[in-house]
Amino acid sequence: MTTTDNTVARPRRYVLLLLVALTAIVADFLTKEWVLAAFSPGERLDVVGDLVQFTLVYNTGAAFSLGTGYTWVFTAIASVVVLAIAWIGWRVRSLWWGATLGLMMGGAAGNLVDRYFRGETPGTGAVVDFISVGTFPVFNLADSCVVVGACLVVALTFKGLNLDGTRAVGETAEPDEPSAKDGDNDKGSGA
Repeated sequence: MTTTDNTVARPRRYVLLLLVALTAIVADFLTKEWVLAAFSPGERLDVVGDLVQFTLVYNTGAAFSLGTGYTWVFTAIASVVVLAIAWIGWRVRSLWWGATLGLMMGGAAGNLVDRYFRGETPGTGAVVDFISVGTFPVFNLADSCVVVGACLVVALTFKGLNLDGTRAVGETAEPDEPSAKDGDNDKGSGA
């Protein structure tokens, strides 16, 4: 059995995805624990005047506190998202896609930790939000990871970068990352 560049590259990108996700989960958890220890619900701390503040808020709904009576639905959806990203992640051979999907997986999982472990029964917990920017709804680091990941998905899609690291160009695809055998190929891929 021979090993190809593709079989060697796949685990490296999946490990990157998992490391980014784990970093996002840990950062989100630690900041939420700090806020829970330092603030009472509704208490505010000005970080950058009135523009950026920290305030402890519990959110049982989705973004913008929509659907507060359906916490279990959002728990189920987020669980499916995390599992889907874990499954799709096996196909990722692009560094950019690995980091992007890792951000989205970590953000969704960060809020799932709250939903599973901060309620009376698993799946019914409220998400801890604490970052307030202007009149925008209060959010947390996990939410930020999901939004940044979603923006990167749009950018990578418009750029034509496929999950396997190739770049779609018309009817053909070019590799995104040059291999050692490409040598002095002057054809730029613009990674």
